[in-house]
Amino acid sequence: MDEQLRWMDATEQADLVRSGQISAAELLAEARDRIRELNPVVNAVIAGLDTDATPANGSTPTDDVPFAGVPFLVKDLALEIAGTPFSEGSRWLAGNVSGHSQELARRFRQAGVAIIGKTNTCEFGLSPHCEPVLHGATRNPWDLSRSTSGSSGGSAAAVAAGIVPMAHGNDLGGSLRYPAAWCGLLGLKPTRGRVPLGPEYGDVVGGLAAEFALTRTVRDAAALLDAVAGPASGDPYLAPPRPRPYAAEAVTPPGQLRIAATATPNRGQTVHPDYLRAFDAAVRLLSDLGHDVQEAHPEPLDRAGHHAIRAVYAAAAAWIEGYWTRRLGRGPEPGEVEPYTEVLFGRGRKVSAGDYLQGVEELQRFSRRVAGFFQTYDLWLTPTVGWPPLPLGTLTATAEDPVRGEREAGRFLMFDGEYANITGNPAMSVPLGTDSAGLPVGMSFLAGFGAEATLFRLAAQLEQASPWAGRRPALKQST
Repeated sequence: MDEQLRWMDATEQADLVRSGQISAAELLAEARDRIRELNPVVNAVIAGLDTDATPANGSTPTDDVPFAGVPFLVKDLALEIAGTPFSEGSRWLAGNVSGHSQELARRFRQAGVAIIGKTNTCEFGLSPHCEPVLHGATRNPWDLSRSTSGSSGGSAAAVAAGIVPMAHGNDLGGSLRYPAAWCGLLGLKPTRGRVPLGPEYGDVVGGLAAEFALTRTVRDAAALLDAVAGPASGDPYLAPPRPRPYAAEAVTPPGQLRIAATATPNRGQTVHPDYLRAFDAAVRLLSDLGHDVQEAHPEPLDRAGHHAIRAVYAAAAAWIEGYWTRRLGRGPEPGEVEPYTEVLFGRGRKVSAGDYLQGVEELQRFSRRVAGFFQTYDLWLTPTVGWPPLPLGTLTATAEDPVRGEREAGRFLMFDGEYANITGNPAMSVPLGTDSAGLPVGMSFLAGFGAEATLFRLAAQLEQASPWAGRRPALKQST
């Protein structure tokens, strides 16, 4: 492997192609070499794609294509590419091949990237891990005995390991931000409607789902969002227009921001002492940078809100089961879905249409109350998660204990990451610091609706003040 090329971000790789210092074909060959060498260690890539499968692979560099020839990976969930394997981490879908391409796949190609493979995900993206029975566990590059979290764990591991500089992911309840936190990456969940979900989907689970990517640098995230943002014909939601390119925001000082901050867990869990120290350090850094940081938080979900989110997520499971039953022409055979998925499908069958719509309405009421909070504050800061990466296997289900992973997830999911999905607001996890074992610690920032510009400005300032791109995992197991 070319170690220098391995750790370049996508912007720098594309600059090399544009200047003629390297060809797009050479970039592609290097990335495939990295997959062959590194993927047996981390198990992030579950299918390779040849250039015929992604014809618009950016092999011809032009000045108006931001990522000409840059290798890229797509999470094997929701984002379909015609003629390629598509299993969503489930044995029920094993052997399935996509018959169409999503609009976002087309936009990725237009940005110039070469889509060279699919990344691992938990079954249907329903769990905060990346250990499906179908493809096996993805291992965290920072400690191979530990989880990446999920469900975009395959993409996170691939970027963190240096296989590619950025990779696609999606987020229904934190699935971009949680693996970003445990793998030392920038994970941005955009505003609802900013990135299209069509043509297959319009409103995914009441607007909770969002598509984007995991990156190592702020400038890559900003330029990629510039390339793929914007409504598609028939989209049910419209994000506020950006006043100017996000790449310009990423080089603009944020000014003094009003930042609410809290490290108080939502259900009385214990926050790891290293994470509390990292949070305190983040607050000090923000204050030193001139921001007004105050102890505050949006109002919590009340009993009605928790009931609503349970109903909506259960309905999501029912939708997934019904969608794939119709599409495949049959339901799952015994043993074709994992024990936890069976539990979720069972919950979904008990939720009525009225339950779902009442849940959506309650969450919309909650969103309006959160919107009022952002009349006072620009951002809300918390740790992204509250505990270091858990050992592999901790979050998976067994036949004897199918909800074990759901129960264990409470050990690290304690800071209301789903607020970004409920409200549609943009949020990001930023790798600010490490724990006592040298593992990354992420800090979460939730912004007001449509306020990605604020996130990019602050993230770039933090990246300069406390650089993280130079931290590189050893790809070893802890001793």
